[in-house]
Formats: sequence, C-alpha cells, structure tokens
Amino acid sequence: MIELRPRAELGAAQHGWLDTRHHFSFAEYHDPLRMQWGQLRVWNDDSIAAQSGFPPHPHRDMEIITYVRKGAISHEDSLGNRGRTVAGDVQVMSAGTGITHSEFNLEDETCELFQIWIYPDRSGLPPSWGTRPFPRGERAGAFVTLASGMPGDDGALPIRADARLVAATLSAGEVAEYPVGAGRNLYLVPASGRIEVGDVVAEAGDGVAIRNEVRLQVKALEDSEVVLVDAG
Repeated sequence: MIELRPRAELGAAQHGWLDTRHHFSFAEYHDPLRMQWGQLRVWNDDSIAAQSGFPPHPHRDMEIITYVRKGAISHEDSLGNRGRTVAGDVQVMSAGTGITHSEFNLEDETCELFQIWIYPDRSGLPPSWGTRPFPRGERAGAFVTLASGMPGDDGALPIRADARLVAATLSAGEVAEYPVGAGRNLYLVPASGRIEVGDVVAEAGDGVAIRNEVRLQVKALEDSEVVLVDAG
C-alpha cells in the first residue's frame, strides 16, 4: 500500500510568523483517519519568519525530531541545553518525564523545518536533548540514518523508540532503496524536488504513507531531498 497525501490537502494554519502544514491531526486540525502512522504521531512542515519562534512550552513522553531544511533554529531548554541547528542537520529531544523548551529563528531569513513526533517505547524516562551535523553530501544517492532507536544504527542520534529517521539527496534519475521490515509503517516526504514511489508521484511537501511493502524504491524525477520515517 502506497498512499499519496498531497500537500494542498494537509491541515494548515497561518499565524503570521508561522506558516504550517500538518500531516497528522494537530492543534485545531483534526482528522480521525490521520491520527498517527505506527508510532509516528506528528509531522509538521513549518516555515518560521525571521526573528520569531516558539516561546517556552512543555512536553513529556515524546521523541521530538527537528529536521532543518533552510536557515537555522536555536533551542534552549529547562535542562540548560542551548544549541543552534542549521539546514541539513538534526536535533532530537526526548521529553521523558518533562522538559520545557523554546525554539526561535534568530536569523534574518525564514527557517523551514520538519518537526516530527514519535511515541516512545517507554514512558517516565529522564529527558534529554542532542544535535549533530549530517552534511547533505554524505547522503548523496542513498538513504542515511540520522536518528534511530533500532539496533545497529551506531552514529545516529538516539531516540527511545522502535523507529528511525533517514534521508537522501538524489540527483534526477537516481534511485535509492530502503529495506522494509515485516509489518513496518513508513512515511516519506520530499523536502524538495519530485519523486516516484511505486506508481505514485510526489511533489515537494507531499506525504507518502507506506505499509505492507517488502522493498521500497524511490526514484528522483528531478534533483530531490527525501526524508523518511520508519515508524514501527
């Protein structure tokens, strides 16, 4: 099963400083058929205006991954962590028993990012935060694991879930494969470009929900950046 979810049909909100699209029910957008996909609960496509952002707010018992596509986002939390994550890089916050954080675009350009929430395997663990660079050139032509709670994914940012985040940058005509485990739920979004998955063509910002596939092939119809969550 490969289902296209066009960007134009996603939940949307415009707050002046924030232009957002919701792939799953979130805030005032509610669709009982789009509550989650496996352990994947939230995939928001956010454009944050320069010199603006999210003031301090709490989270608990959620794995929150921020994938920056353009510009940079600055993080500060109640554990004393502070960091700036730039385009192409990833940050992970394990909310655990509770954490309060803020995220601001302190740059002079719009920041574009995906914020992805995944249900943890266990609740009540201590909160944590981390970030690291993943140069786009190192994932040219193939999927590279950026964050994971699955065995064998050494070098990826750790999350506390039976899930992983991977990404690939593909030139037009290139094909990347991703091995699909039995019973897994995958969700894929082209951050840029245009791709083909099976007989489905997806444009930048579209969602592709995948289930019960044994072998996944993603073909770039033009230069593309692809982000995928294997969500258990």
